[in-house]
Amino acid sequence: MKKRSAERALQFVEEGSVVGVGTGSTVKYFIESLAGWRDRIEGAVSSSDQSTALLKKIGIPVLDLNAAGQLPLYVDGADECDGHRRLIKGGGAALTREKIIAACSQRFVCIIDAAKQVNVLGKFPLPVEVIPMARSHVARQIAARGGQPVWRDGVVTDNGNWILDVHNLEIVDPVGLERDLNQIVGVVTVGLFAARPADAVIVDGEVRA
Repeated sequence: MKKRSAERALQFVEEGSVVGVGTGSTVKYFIESLAGWRDRIEGAVSSSDQSTALLKKIGIPVLDLNAAGQLPLYVDGADECDGHRRLIKGGGAALTREKIIAACSQRFVCIIDAAKQVNVLGKFPLPVEVIPMARSHVARQIAARGGQPVWRDGVVTDNGNWILDVHNLEIVDPVGLERDLNQIVGVVTVGLFAARPADAVIVDGEVRA
């Protein structure tokens, strides 16, 4: 099903364009599918070192986002997706770069399997990327808001930061929580993609706008 969704996302790729590419097991199938487009696109902007390596392996140039400018398309997966296309992302610890590329893209297409669909976000622990020296401070602030933060010990993001996974949340106001957590000093970004949700979601190969 993941492969079917990844292949279906190719319908959104434009000739001669630069494609934003996310991170994760489903996106890996999308990158493999892009191999047939290597001579039809200018290149890709990658959200992680892992995806960069895969793209280079199949011969697709990886470009700097500052040079590429606004992208027509960003394709990525998600850990959870609600009925309004709002997402939890960051299980692969690439949430900051993913959020930047999503913000710089005209269309954000999310590819998932049906198991990732939820009515209310929060069953999957919410990743929060933090500056290392602020980990304890941010954890206390999150705990005061009712979450249970757990340090993802041993994981360092591509940006050199740490991850707190926040458990026991029922996120009834994703936009408000995203805004609130982003204001905590020491937070780099939060894995809620609610203020800028996906524009389309492909579930088991079926496009749902």
